[in-house]
Amino acid sequence: MNGTSEGPASAADLDRSAVTESDQGLAPRTARERPAAYRSVFTAAPLAMAVVDVEGLVVSANDTLGTLLGNDPDALVGCAAADLVDLASDAGVWHAYREVLRGRQPRLRCTRRLKRADGHSLWAQVTVEPLADAGDTPGLLLSVADVSARRELQARLRHLQMHDPVTRLPNRALFFERLTAALEAETYEHGGTGRIGVCYLDLDGFKAVNDTHGHRVGDRLLAAVAERLTRCAEEAADARSGGAPLVARLGGDEFALLVEDSTGTEQVADLAEAVLAALQPPFELSERRLSVTASVGVVERHTAGTTPTALMQAADTTLYWAKADGRARWTLFDPERNANRMTRQALAATLRPAIERGEFALEYQPLVGMEDGRVRGVEALIRWNHPQFGVLAPNRFIALAEEDGSIVPLGRWILRTACHQARRWQLAHPDDPPIFVSVNVAVRQVWDSDLVADVARTLEETGLPPHLLQLELTESAVMGSAGRPLQVLKALSDMGVHIAIDDFGTGYSNLAYLSRLPVSVLKLDGAFVRGFQYDAVPDGDADGGPRAGAGAANPADEVIVEAMVQLAHRLGLTVTAECVETSDQATRLRRIGCDTGQGWLYSRPVAPDRISALLGSAGPGGAGGAGVQAAGKP
Repeated sequence: MNGTSEGPASAADLDRSAVTESDQGLAPRTARERPAAYRSVFTAAPLAMAVVDVEGLVVSANDTLGTLLGNDPDALVGCAAADLVDLASDAGVWHAYREVLRGRQPRLRCTRRLKRADGHSLWAQVTVEPLADAGDTPGLLLSVADVSARRELQARLRHLQMHDPVTRLPNRALFFERLTAALEAETYEHGGTGRIGVCYLDLDGFKAVNDTHGHRVGDRLLAAVAERLTRCAEEAADARSGGAPLVARLGGDEFALLVEDSTGTEQVADLAEAVLAALQPPFELSERRLSVTASVGVVERHTAGTTPTALMQAADTTLYWAKADGRARWTLFDPERNANRMTRQALAATLRPAIERGEFALEYQPLVGMEDGRVRGVEALIRWNHPQFGVLAPNRFIALAEEDGSIVPLGRWILRTACHQARRWQLAHPDDPPIFVSVNVAVRQVWDSDLVADVARTLEETGLPPHLLQLELTESAVMGSAGRPLQVLKALSDMGVHIAIDDFGTGYSNLAYLSRLPVSVLKLDGAFVRGFQYDAVPDGDADGGPRAGAGAANPADEVIVEAMVQLAHRLGLTVTAECVETSDQATRLRRIGCDTGQGWLYSRPVAPDRISALLGSAGPGGAGGAGVQAAGKP
C-alpha cells in the first residue's frame, strides 16, 4: 500500500478527519449543517425535484422542475403536488399517492402526460417517495423525468409493429386489439349502441395477379385496394356522422372493416355494397390495367355475449358462403345456415366411427309389379341412428361419405347386410318367387374400391344368386362412362348382377350411348311421375273435375314418360317408376307400359319384418297394388 488509496473511508478515518479540522481551528460539519449542503445539491440537480409535505403541498422546488413545467420555482411553493403532475385524474394513481402520503406505501412511480404553462405537453415519469434523513420535518421527495423522446420512440415502434408495411393499414394484431376492446363490457355498458359489425373480404383471383404479373405488381394492387377501402370507410363515416370504420389488412389478400357501435345490419350491409362498388373500376398500375372483385362476409350482432373468436369465425364462414355462391358479392351471416354447417361438420367427423359402432340400419321399400301388384323386389335404404341427431335419412350424410371416402366401407356394409337379408327372405318363403334387392352404389365406390371383388365375395358369403342383386347408379355417373367404370359395369353384368340407372331423365340422357351400356333397368325420376298428380274423372267429383286440392296434369310429362318407356322396351330394358303416390298415377303408368312402381302408394320404407308380410300379397289384377298398400303402409 502506498497510502494513496481512494477507497471508502472507515469510521476511524472520519474521526481523524474531525480531529484534524479541530486542530486546525475549523469546526467539524454537524447534522445541523448538512441541510445547507443538501439544499445546494437539490437546487443544482439536473433532475426536476420538489419537496412535498405530508399534506401534499410543495415546500420547495428546484430550478429544473420550474424549467420543465415552465414556471418560476418559487411560484410552485404552496401548490398541490398532485395538481402539478396530474395525479388526481387517474383513480388508481390518486389512491396510491394518498397511501404514500400516509406512510402506508413506500413509493409511487407512474407516467403522466403533463401540460406546461405555455400550453405544450410532455410525457413525464413521476416518482414520489419519503425523504431520507428528513429530521424534524418529515415529507416526500417528488422527482419528475421527461420521457417524451422515449415515448415517441415507443410510439413509432408500436406503429411499425401494428401496421402493414405494404398497405400502411392496421394489421391483424391491431385489428384484434381494437375488436377485443370494443367487445369488453365496460366499453358498451357506458354509452353506444351495444352492437358491432364486420365486413370480412377476400379478393377474388388475386393469386392469378401475383402469378402473372409478379409480387411487386401484386403489392401495388393491394396498396391501391387499401386506398379505396379507406376512402370508402371515410365516406361511410361522413354519411352517418359517426366514426370511420377501422380498415385493416389481415394478411395476404384479406381485409376487414370493423364497425364499432353499428346501428344495425343495414349499416354494415350498405358498407359492403359500397366496398364492392369501390372496387369495380379497373386499377391503373405501372401501365397495366387490372380489374379485381371481392367476396365479402358480413356479420352484425350485439356485442354482449360475443367474443372476438366467435365473431371472426362467423365472418370467415360467411366469406366462404359468398365465394361458394358465385364470388363478387356480399353475404350476410345466417344462423340457421351456420347451424346446418356445424351439424354437417359434426356428422362428417363421426361418420367412420359410426360404422364401427354399428349405428346404421337398413329399411326396405318394395318395388311392385304394375300388372299384378306383387312385390318383385325391394330397394335397400340406409338410416343413421345418430346418438345426438336421431334417425337421419341418407340425404343428410351420403354426400359427406362420398366426400371423405367413408362411402367405401359404408357401401360394403350396405351390400353385405342387404344381400344377407334378401337370402333370408328367399329361405323363409320357398314357395314364392324370390325377390331381388336393389342397392345404391356411389361413383367413388367404383373408383376407390374393387367393387367387382366386393360383390363376388358378398354373393359367395351369403349364397344369394347374382340375378337377385340389382345395383343402382345415378344417370350422371353411368352416362358417358369409359375406362374403369365401364369395365366394372360390364364385369358385374357378366356375373349376372342387374344394373339399374337411377333418376333417369334428369341427367345427361345420352340415349345413343344407352344401348352400349350393360344396363337392364331404367328408374324414371319422380319429377315426371309427379306431373300425373291428379285423379281421373271416374274417381273424381260428380261434376267430372279433378278432386279438390289436386294438381292439374302436365300432358307433356306423360308424353315424355311414354316415349322413354317405349325406348327402354325397344332396347330390352325394364322400367321402374319412382314416387308413385296415387292410384291414378299407378293406373296411367301401367297404361303406358311401366313394369314396376315404387312409392308411398305401395309402402314407405319399412323394417325387414314388414317386408315379409308383403310377400305373396296382391290384389286381383294388381290395379294399384291394393294388397301391398294395405299391408305395407304404416
